Amino acid sequence: MSVLFTAVSPDNPVQRQDVEKALVSLGVSLDPEEESDFHTLLAAVHDCAEEIQQLPDYQPTPDRVRYPREDIHRPTKEGQFSGQAWAYRFLIRGTTGAGLLSGKTVCLKDVIAVADVPQLYGTDIFPAWTPTTDATVVTRVLDAGANVVGTTTCENMCHSTSSFTSAQGTVHNPFAVGYSVGGSTSGGAAVVGGGLADIAIGTDQGGSIRIPSAFCGCVGLKPLYGLVPYTGISSGDAIDDHAGPIAKSVLDVALCLDAISGYDGIDDRCLGAPTHGLGTFAATMQAQHGLGGFRIGILTEGFSHPMVEKGVREVVLAAVHKFKSLGATVDEVSIPDHLHGPGLWTIQQRIAGSQNLLGRQHGRRGLYLTELEQHRLPWTAESFRRGFAATKNVVINGQYLVDRFPGLYGKAINLGRRLRDSYQEAFERYDVLVMPTAPMVAPKHGKKCSPIEALKSSMGITINTAGFNVTGHPAMSIPVGLAPSKEEPHLHLPVGMQIVGGLWKEDKVLRAGYSWERAFDWSQEFLE
Repeated sequence: MSVLFTAVSPDNPVQRQDVEKALVSLGVSLDPEEESDFHTLLAAVHDCAEEIQQLPDYQPTPDRVRYPREDIHRPTKEGQFSGQAWAYRFLIRGTTGAGLLSGKTVCLKDVIAVADVPQLYGTDIFPAWTPTTDATVVTRVLDAGANVVGTTTCENMCHSTSSFTSAQGTVHNPFAVGYSVGGSTSGGAAVVGGGLADIAIGTDQGGSIRIPSAFCGCVGLKPLYGLVPYTGISSGDAIDDHAGPIAKSVLDVALCLDAISGYDGIDDRCLGAPTHGLGTFAATMQAQHGLGGFRIGILTEGFSHPMVEKGVREVVLAAVHKFKSLGATVDEVSIPDHLHGPGLWTIQQRIAGSQNLLGRQHGRRGLYLTELEQHRLPWTAESFRRGFAATKNVVINGQYLVDRFPGLYGKAINLGRRLRDSYQEAFERYDVLVMPTAPMVAPKHGKKCSPIEALKSSMGITINTAGFNVTGHPAMSIPVGLAPSKEEPHLHLPVGMQIVGGLWKEDKVLRAGYSWERAFDWSQEFLE
């Protein structure tokens, strides 16, 4: 506290009315005799802030000599794919040698920092900003021998599970133009689903890796919370932050997880994670044969929700029962609390997400992307007007909930722990739980004509995914068949099955997915 009692600088700009302004939003005021003292104290903390503001930031320094950035550019219309799947194209060559990802090509969701590559964030609320550091996952895939070939479109401020909301343009499903890729890792799923890259690294705060993977016939893993460092990746609610891979096979997902997992000395989410470089997910998975003695639980509530379409339900159920031929036992299990997952996620995401958007992110030890904050703050009437409906909704909802429901965020966190314990109790009897990833196949793109219309196509898509962001359990979507489109029944689109494991049990999730994938051809499994 001593810093606050140093002499106030003579050119300090703080005025007495600034004290009153600081209290206006709270609806409180000071006694007149206190105003002078609090003006002095405010002026002192302003000087302290100025001093800290003038210090150079402390960002990890990328190795541009070892990993030079080549040919950074925004793709032309001719250089695009599936509409606007690419954000920026470039090449960073990975290390040579026998690395885990040697020969693989990797693309990155456009919220993952790559030094010297402008980041669009899917928005036009603020101009593109250019990071000066590389996210930990970027360095790790390069160290593992992969070539990073570009950043891919994300949905507007990552606030949608559709793929028409990015200010840079619509991303089309590689299986059907005019249909959603899912979001918010939309471009990455399209690029991998379309065969233009081996692996995409995305982020998942409610289903943003798993939903696009399900819609695009890809494998997408949301790892255990804190297994993969979030360093250098923009955040919504730090409690829900997960980074992970999308690929065409479970093996590539496992190899990527080995390469990117483990504490990096920065992100406090990962304090309990294993040492980086010691991951053996891929090797362990490949060494196991069959599923003898494996116990699989069909999560009743994940199938019975009224939003789950008949075709999706039938394809996933058929896929689950195929596990029996691999030696597994399959039973139904009911976890009623599963139905509360989306509501708990909504409350914590709206409150914490709105605070983040307003520049009030705090309470974590890690890397803060201060350059991004300087670009997007402060909000103005004009920047808010340009915001996509979902972003405006987060701000409105969050401000309302904070004012009207004191303590609700904390209660949602507490109940999230109860939800976690409900799943953990089931994992004492089952190795994994399974359910549809998304309740439908990819829908047609929504419309931006009004807020309700803009949000309608995303509503309910995360009923089976968001709860596992609340609890942190590892969850993976694998393609298991095709089902008819609701809009065009003659069109068959991919169906994803979500496999969920207990805490720290990625090995079981990967084993189940790998065994199914090796035994069956999902592209031949379809419902007429």
